[in-house]
Amino acid sequence: MKKRIIGIIGLSMLLSLAACGQAAAGNGNAPAEPAGETEIEAGVPDAADTEGTWSIVPPQSDGQKNASKKNRGESSGKSGKSKDRKDGGQTPEGNAGRGSGKKHGDGKKSGTNNDKESGDGAALVLQDGDALTGGTYTAEDADQSAMEASGTVSASVTGAVLNKTSGDASDADAASFRGVNAGVRVYGDANVTLTGCTVNASAKNATGVFAYENGVITMDGCTVTVTGGGAGGVQVAGGGTLYGTNLTVTSASKAAIRSDRGGGTMVLDGGTYTSTGSDGCPAIYSTAEITVKNAECVSTNSRAVIIEGKNSVTLENCTLSGNDQSTKEGSVKANVLLYQSASGDASVGTSAFCMTGGSMKANTGAMFYCTNTASVITLNGADLELSDDGTLLIVSAGRWGRDGKNGGDCTMNAKNQILTGTIAVDAISKLTVNLTEGSSFTGAVGGEGEIRVSLDAASTWTLTGDSYVTSFTGDPSRIVSNGYTLYVNDVALSGTK
Repeated sequence: MKKRIIGIIGLSMLLSLAACGQAAAGNGNAPAEPAGETEIEAGVPDAADTEGTWSIVPPQSDGQKNASKKNRGESSGKSGKSKDRKDGGQTPEGNAGRGSGKKHGDGKKSGTNNDKESGDGAALVLQDGDALTGGTYTAEDADQSAMEASGTVSASVTGAVLNKTSGDASDADAASFRGVNAGVRVYGDANVTLTGCTVNASAKNATGVFAYENGVITMDGCTVTVTGGGAGGVQVAGGGTLYGTNLTVTSASKAAIRSDRGGGTMVLDGGTYTSTGSDGCPAIYSTAEITVKNAECVSTNSRAVIIEGKNSVTLENCTLSGNDQSTKEGSVKANVLLYQSASGDASVGTSAFCMTGGSMKANTGAMFYCTNTASVITLNGADLELSDDGTLLIVSAGRWGRDGKNGGDCTMNAKNQILTGTIAVDAISKLTVNLTEGSSFTGAVGGEGEIRVSLDAASTWTLTGDSYVTSFTGDPSRIVSNGYTLYVNDVALSGTK
């Protein structure tokens, strides 16, 4: 069979996500790695593999696959935490506080513990039944928050200014996992409503607003600005819950919308969420169940969305853009990353990305990249603008996981969806594409992995290059060949237009 190159894919990268928010049933190639284990990177490909073009080729025989693996020059080796594993990309830094204004802002500790796990109190410690209006509360000491609520507290704050201006966190993990040193920290069984408040966090490792354990935060019309290093905008971890309406959140180090170990739930409706940090600072980083509606989410120098492990991001009528500037050797530039690290921050399982309506722009790299995990990508009437790279989806081994077992297992469900671009699947990865409800795909598919495509009676596929799949389900006449050939198990499919 004649092999035909379908075009250049900017893969200085290639090493060589069924309903919204619901785990896929796929087989999955992600290894069941123990929590906390040091990350294992997949090794670095030869220079020849990281430069130049990538061709869609028919599947190889077992012998050819073995030879190909040897020639890639891959090797295993333990490494430290990578920029892509966490959304920060910078060395974690720290924060602190002092109170002024309300009597509550006397700097009293929120509990009897005064260690790096529980924090060092807050400028404003909320009591059950508090309904405060106005005031400025400033925290300047290490491990101290501007405002804190814990225990069985139910309170509200309106129009306050909450500043975390200095004081480094004494422990970066306590800050990132439990909210120590945050501008606003709600934990235990506390339930706090913030209306029209302004939160400024400029100290190191000072998250803007943090819900931890059974803590619940409800925000409306608030502004959160985080300029210190090693911290995100609004965050949940350890099971916390945060609801936000019409928020303006800006973060200069980690994700504007963020979660960490232990996950939780975040539901945001309206507002703008902007991440301005360097590589590793996406608009959304999920180790939780995150839903965003009617909002604008922007990352100026990183991916738009990162989902780690058995977690999800659900978007409805949102506008997103990313500008991935990954520089670590072996990185694959992509707007949405679905992956599994060995950090212990996320359980092994299916990563789920669901987008209904709205638009998403990739300024660099592929639109989607699945590696070292099972994933489900569900798209319904979303407007996707590819980068000049022209790549829709890459499913492959990468920097995370054990060599030979760190491919992706991805299901892409398109409903009433227009798709364009190239899809590439490496030898140890799997992909299922389901085009339904009047979807159209203009592009080419191939690689050495297992690729299954199904097309319902209302959907179409227009080839832009010879394509290679393991199986095809549907009416061949719904495929417009455009002068190219679809090969199914190395056999040219007949009956195409």
